[in-house]
Amino acid sequence: MSRAPAGGLRLFLILGAVSALGPASMDIYLPGLPTLTRELGTTESSAQLTVSLFLVGLGLGQLVAGPLSDVRGRRGPLLSSLALYIGATAACAMAPGIVVLVAARLLQGATAAAGVAIGRAIIRDLFAGTAAARYLSRLVLIYGLAPMIAPLVGSQILRFTSWRGVFVVLAGAGAALLVVTAAVLPETLPPERRQPASVRTTALSLGGLMQHRRFVGYALALGFGTAAIAAYVSGAPFVIQDHFGESAQVFGLLFALNATAMVVGSQINAHLLGRIAPRRLLTGAIAALIAAGVALVAVSAGGAGLVPFAAGLVALMATWGFIPANAIALASADHPDVAGSASALLGLAQYGIAALAAPLVGIGGASPVPMAIVILVLAVLCAASALGVARPVRRPQISGLARGSEAEGSPASARQASGTSARAPR
Repeated sequence: MSRAPAGGLRLFLILGAVSALGPASMDIYLPGLPTLTRELGTTESSAQLTVSLFLVGLGLGQLVAGPLSDVRGRRGPLLSSLALYIGATAACAMAPGIVVLVAARLLQGATAAAGVAIGRAIIRDLFAGTAAARYLSRLVLIYGLAPMIAPLVGSQILRFTSWRGVFVVLAGAGAALLVVTAAVLPETLPPERRQPASVRTTALSLGGLMQHRRFVGYALALGFGTAAIAAYVSGAPFVIQDHFGESAQVFGLLFALNATAMVVGSQINAHLLGRIAPRRLLTGAIAALIAAGVALVAVSAGGAGLVPFAAGLVALMATWGFIPANAIALASADHPDVAGSASALLGLAQYGIAALAAPLVGIGGASPVPMAIVILVLAVLCAASALGVARPVRRPQISGLARGSEAEGSPASARQASGTSARAPR
């Protein structure tokens, strides 16, 4: 049975907080997005660039943070990125126009990226196989609180100040997290396990990962699945408030309901892991994701009201709770020695592809139909990646030993992996 390392609860809370910093930074100001659009005299599509460019930064930043953590360890790069995040968030609060705000959001995403990439690498340092997938699913208890609480907090902040005040709150949260992380976070990658400080070595690691078909397939599945959720996140403020005529507070409550559905889905996933192999859970979740996309297109095109539309979004988010933990664990299973680089490429695929979704949704204005169509198309691409590109290769068994790829489809292998903890932090 897998055990958390010494100080495991504190580590769990820290990893949840640093991983949630990115989603919180993206979501907390969403209730103010329509107001921001009017105040800065810009268009809906331009305002949504503050979401998509943040996602671009969140993806590209991981290409620096992940490999750097393989060379320098996890702790130092994470603390440096948190310090830079505070400055970038302050620049968002003081932005005089949409161009400066978009640039500051790009930098904010790039600096928040370390929490995502290094947090996953730390999990891979400590756990393997199904144990890693289960830990990631449990982490959503904290990670899921960010999108659940952030819009509610943002909508309440907007009662007393403007969208600029939302970024001031984020900067304060980043400063508090920097202090706590510096005091509590252990180093999980000892010097003897670090990669040589060489650009060539880093390039070879990244290149080797990109030539690994299963890794690429699961990374693309993660990216297209995240893009479907990004389409919802960037389009929902306009659909709920402008199309359906609801307030920012109602939007915040609906967003919290959807985040709750995601957390519940992730915890069901954690409970099932070990009984059902990660690949089977991922396959079922992607099928449900497509079904939710079809339902959203149907109710949107049919002119149904807010309640049926919101129900489709809840189904979408509950399904999403199953996908990231399984996709990440399956992609990372064969690459323990370059966990930071693997995490970086996963993050680039996840948030880089997701960045394309926001402008596509914005083209259709406040109508729910374009958002629903984009979600459905991305769900189908998610399925093609996971079930086509990353399909397991059938190889003859040698001396009865299970291969790494068989852990994807074998409950016995999943149970074996769930009892393996790689190592505890020193």
